[in-house]
Amino acid sequence: MSTVQHAGSPDAAGRELAQDIAQDIAHDQARAERVAAERRRRTQLHNLLIRVVSLAIALTLWQIAGASVDPVLFTTPTKVAVAAVDMVWSGELWFALWPSLLVLVMGLTLAIMFGTMLGLVLARYHILDVGLTVYITFLYSIPSVALVPLIVLWAGYETTAKVIILFLFAFFPMVINTYQGVKAVDPKLLEVGRAFRCSERQLWGNIVLPAALPFIVTGIRLAVGRGMIGMVLADLYTAISGIGYLIVRTASTFQVDKMFVPIVTLGLLGVTLTAVLRMIEKRVAPWTAADQET
Repeated sequence: MSTVQHAGSPDAAGRELAQDIAQDIAHDQARAERVAAERRRRTQLHNLLIRVVSLAIALTLWQIAGASVDPVLFTTPTKVAVAAVDMVWSGELWFALWPSLLVLVMGLTLAIMFGTMLGLVLARYHILDVGLTVYITFLYSIPSVALVPLIVLWAGYETTAKVIILFLFAFFPMVINTYQGVKAVDPKLLEVGRAFRCSERQLWGNIVLPAALPFIVTGIRLAVGRGMIGMVLADLYTAISGIGYLIVRTASTFQVDKMFVPIVTLGLLGVTLTAVLRMIEKRVAPWTAADQET
């Protein structure tokens, strides 16, 4: 009996040693995660402090510069804040912003969908690439503003024309960035996938799309910025409504305080949409945002 116990004791000691090693590794991993999380929190607080100080300096300079200029030509952030409260309270800002936001959502959705699909197809199929890329380049080379009167002539002055104009501004960044993302996929990865007899769908799902996703996200960010430009331009060229019309109306009546309210609103909207896109990017493709964390 003692011989059996003696023979089995090395195995027990080995298991205990393996358990101790596993516990040490788990402890080290947990400690590393805590250190990394603490470092990220410190970095975020540091970045927040920098942004707050930068904003305070910018507003102070604006206040000083605005106070020394004719109120008909310029204004101060304090006056803009007062005008913003009045416009929000009266509903004037929301009444102008709501139709523009509706157009922005519809136009961006269509541009992202069709732009991504066309970019993927052009990059993966040589015949379509050769046959259609020249038209994409041709249309992209034409200033989009030059096509706005023609779109208004065809589609009228209502929401349809606005959506088409915004789509036109946001569509090409999506196509071009998606196309470049697929073209940038390492050919060796595709060769490995084919060597393991991956189907076309498996190649797309496991290699092509994950590799092209950073380019697609960048295309969405560019599309949002250009889409907002198209949104304001559509308001100016089409119906007498929207935030673009609000800017023109307040400027033509020399209400500079009110004119800056929709301008600042557009800037805040752009910052918000960019932040939302970064959050979505971290969710769906954390590897693309890893290098951006500082």
